[in-house]
Amino acid sequence: MIIKNGEELGLSPLRRLAIDLIEAGIQSVQPDRVIPSVLSFNPSSRTLDIPGHRFQIPCRLFIVGGGKASGALAVSLEKIIAPDHICAGLVAGKGGNYQTRRVEVVNTGHPIPDERSVQAAERILGFKNMFDITGEDLVVCLISGGGSALLSSPASGISLSDKQQAVDILIKSGANITEINVVRKHLSKIKGGNLGRHFSPAQVISLIISDVSGNDPSVIASGLTAADTSTFDDALGVIYRYKLAARLPPKVMNHLMKGRDGSVPDTPKSLPNCHNFTIADNQLALTAMQTRAKDLGRRVWISPSYISGETASAACLAAADIIGGKYNEFDTVIFGGETAPVVPSTAGAGGRNQHYALVALQELRTMPGEWLVASVGTDDSDFIPDVAGAMADRATLEKANRLGLNLTEFTDNFDSNSAFKSIGNSLVVTGDTGTNVGDFVLYLLENSTKV
Repeated sequence: MIIKNGEELGLSPLRRLAIDLIEAGIQSVQPDRVIPSVLSFNPSSRTLDIPGHRFQIPCRLFIVGGGKASGALAVSLEKIIAPDHICAGLVAGKGGNYQTRRVEVVNTGHPIPDERSVQAAERILGFKNMFDITGEDLVVCLISGGGSALLSSPASGISLSDKQQAVDILIKSGANITEINVVRKHLSKIKGGNLGRHFSPAQVISLIISDVSGNDPSVIASGLTAADTSTFDDALGVIYRYKLAARLPPKVMNHLMKGRDGSVPDTPKSLPNCHNFTIADNQLALTAMQTRAKDLGRRVWISPSYISGETASAACLAAADIIGGKYNEFDTVIFGGETAPVVPSTAGAGGRNQHYALVALQELRTMPGEWLVASVGTDDSDFIPDVAGAMADRATLEKANRLGLNLTEFTDNFDSNSAFKSIGNSLVVTGDTGTNVGDFVLYLLENSTKV
């Protein structure tokens, strides 16, 4: 089971159903399911086949990468490509104990990069000279969400401390992941396509598990092997939009301004040696949840658009639509995506999924009948290790009232984790999931009009 505390959470049929659907979604995007469906290797001809594409390995094969799914991807890849056919490999991941024979898996820092993140990036960049990689070699890059922090190579003149401070400010600013990564790409020697350019003239094939809307490879993990259309001017635009210039380290601002003025080369705008393939995404998980729910006789609505925007605002909007009857003909409503919280400087504990669930819990207080909301990340951490999110229902609200908890105060302090710990039976604990396709929000509604 992906969810480790299912017995604690499953206090009602509706809660057990929610656990079932969440499991179906996360299981569907596990690398050991996805890799065999999209990749095959012929050892005789030394060719890699991806639907619609065939790649020859003329000489040596190298495996590199980073992201929350990279360890599990490496294990699955070695089941397709025998380790004897791999010259060397290194991927940076987060958590888990992955048994590989040729590809080394190292754990590094997330959501803030650390010294291990820098060491992993430098080792991967060092492969080119260490092994004298040429156009006769093939590099496979395993990429997934989280790679922006797990692999870090600060641009010249920027220290790791500068980068850490900048990232921490950005992820709490309310900027969305695309905006955050525009800045990250312009503070790095490895992001924004620079890893792909580094390995040129070798061909680079990237197998990507996406956690972003639209599956844009230039956004996922800050686009390690994707040509970048953004510029230093765009990065500064994000900084000014969220009024962050005075808070960022001076060396970060200086580097961005030098780039805008042309003193620092921009990210590559074309990478003919790189081939990017998205092999799993949020929609795949949502479809699996939908299929499972329909098999159980549920009437399912899946949002056609990616949930985004400020976390509390998104939760309030969804609750208003539910109470207003928008989904009356359905008893199961599912959103996929990632919201962007604005975190106060005196914040308590909790991440965007826990915060969403706490806001939704209060907004649904007037909802008749039985209902449940669960906001869960498909990775292993909603800013707190092992906690993927939270689920709440009418019983949660009633218990909070009995305990005399001021949920509005917890919300204002961005202290959702403390609120749900006080209530109990709410936090969704997964530990390492081996994947990352963003978040999903699940509503189960037992008061809707039958059709």
